[in-house]
Amino acid sequence: QVQLVESGGGLVQAGGSLRLSCAASGTRFRINTMGWYRQAPGKQRELVAGITSGGTTNYADSVKGRFTISRDNAKNMVYLQMNSLKPEDTAVYYCNAVINWNNNYWGQGTQVTVSL
Repeated sequence: QVQLVESGGGLVQAGGSLRLSCAASGTRFRINTMGWYRQAPGKQRELVAGITSGGTTNYADSVKGRFTISRDNAKNMVYLQMNSLKPEDTAVYYCNAVINWNNNYWGQGTQVTVSL
């Protein structure tokens, strides 16, 4: 059974940094795209950043220049380095993985809270 386990969330002051990690396990198949989404209270879940197995990345406009996504294919892990955090970055952050091209998996989410 495929599992995605996130870690690294927490409370940080505005301007601070956090690094999220996500470990994927339980699959024999190739992990294609991995990414991070977030959902703030009362809002829809939105893409924050994505990365292909080849290392191509894409970012939401709101985080460009502040967040960096990376992955370790050998370890089936994806990371999100978040710098210059703002209160509007406060949300539950979810790890996502597309496996074997059309199977979509989610982690349980990790809370990120940015205070003034």
